Order: sequence, then structure tokens, then C-alpha cells
Amino acid sequence: MQAKAVAKQVRIAPRKVRLVVDLIRGKDVGEAISILRHTQKKSSPVVEKLINSAIANAEHNYEMEPDNLVVSEAYVDEGITLKRFRPRAMGRASRINKRTSHITVVLTEKKEG
Repeated sequence: MQAKAVAKQVRIAPRKVRLVVDLIRGKDVGEAISILRHTQKKSSPVVEKLINSAIANAEHNYEMEPDNLVVSEAYVDEGITLKRFRPRAMGRASRINKRTSHITVVLTEKKEG
């Protein structure tokens, strides 16, 4: 049984979120949350909120025990890119890409034994 939570259109570049998501993949839920609380990255509160949402989904929808949950999958896909322009010298303009992320967290129950 898997419980899943997805955050879409998060205004942080996927490359930056992947650094945080790689820290928690394969960890117990409690350990993952404590790692996120002590990580000083802009994306760590977003990922922590997403894990809490996945825990709530597991409890409510699938009657899974929150103490036995493990982060089995965690990945980041690229969302839409907001394109903005900045004035430059001699009447030119350069483009600034403001990237967004789709973050997915999948929790499963620990194997007993």
C-alpha cells in the first residue's frame, strides 16, 4: 500500500529542491522530518509540509500506522517556467527564467522482519 502527496507549481527551482529531497529518500518518516527541520534550505519547509500531508493521507485514506511509514519515493519534476525580462545596456533585454517544481513524495509501510 502506498500513500502519496504532490505539491505542484512550487516557486523554487527543481535543482535546489532535489538537494533536499535526496537527503530524505529511503528514511523513516520521523527521521526525515527531523532532517528537514535542521536543513537550512528554502525548500525544506515545503518538503516537510508535503511529508506531513502524505502521512495524513496514509492515516485517513488507507488506515496505515504513521510510526511504520518510510519515504519510499521522493522526486522532483520541472513545472512551468515563468519568463521575465531585464533591461540591459544599449536598449537590449535579457531573459530571466523563474523555474517552478512539482514535488512528489510516496510513503510505504516498513517490511516486518
